[in-house]
Amino acid sequence: MDGMQAYGAGKAGGAFDPVTFLQQPQTVLRIVSWLFSIVIFGCIANEGYINSPKEVEEHCIFNRNQNACNYGVFMGSMAFLCCVAFLALDVYFPQISSVKDRKKAVLADIGVSAFWSFMWFVGFCFLANQWQMAKQEENPLREGGDAARAAITFSFFSIFTWAGQSFLAFQRYKLGADSALFSQDYTDPSQDAAGAPYTSLGGDDMESPGGGGGQANSDGAFDGTSGYQRQDY
Repeated sequence: MDGMQAYGAGKAGGAFDPVTFLQQPQTVLRIVSWLFSIVIFGCIANEGYINSPKEVEEHCIFNRNQNACNYGVFMGSMAFLCCVAFLALDVYFPQISSVKDRKKAVLADIGVSAFWSFMWFVGFCFLANQWQMAKQEENPLREGGDAARAAITFSFFSIFTWAGQSFLAFQRYKLGADSALFSQDYTDPSQDAAGAPYTSLGGDDMESPGGGGGQANSDGAFDGTSGYQRQDY
């Protein structure tokens, strides 16, 4: 596979270039998604729970719906870990020598990224709906309002960052499938010629349709000793 790429990376064993790695579009999107997950997790975990002056127990700022806060915290933490895992995979990816293993990694990237894009869409709709239904009298001081709006906003942005990762992985899959097909079906002409049966062009090894040697038949046609009979018309 010299001079070729399989699923967006060159031949295994090359030196790792951190500058080139950080400039790749999928790396940029992963880092941005990683930052978004930290913001969402931090906003809800730190300021997503409030209590009124008459209450001791804290409630979720999103319409007192504990599931909304739990969803945001869980999604933020899991997206953080997923981004770290895929960044590590991107670093290791050029060292994978097997085309099949590269294909599995790219397919996993497509599926997981698409899944997270959908889950952030659900999270955005859920948080936005619960924030809209929240009653002002339950939070007269409007505590945590900025954090709630930030969590909703970055949930919306995360839809597109994860969808972009899925799209880029799909592009890598298309490029990788073409190069892998070429490398598997291509046959070196020199090897193909070497594998073909050798046919001698010399007269000694060629046989005539009659089963005799070609040289013998040729001689017999001229010296008259091969049983040739003249016919008169």
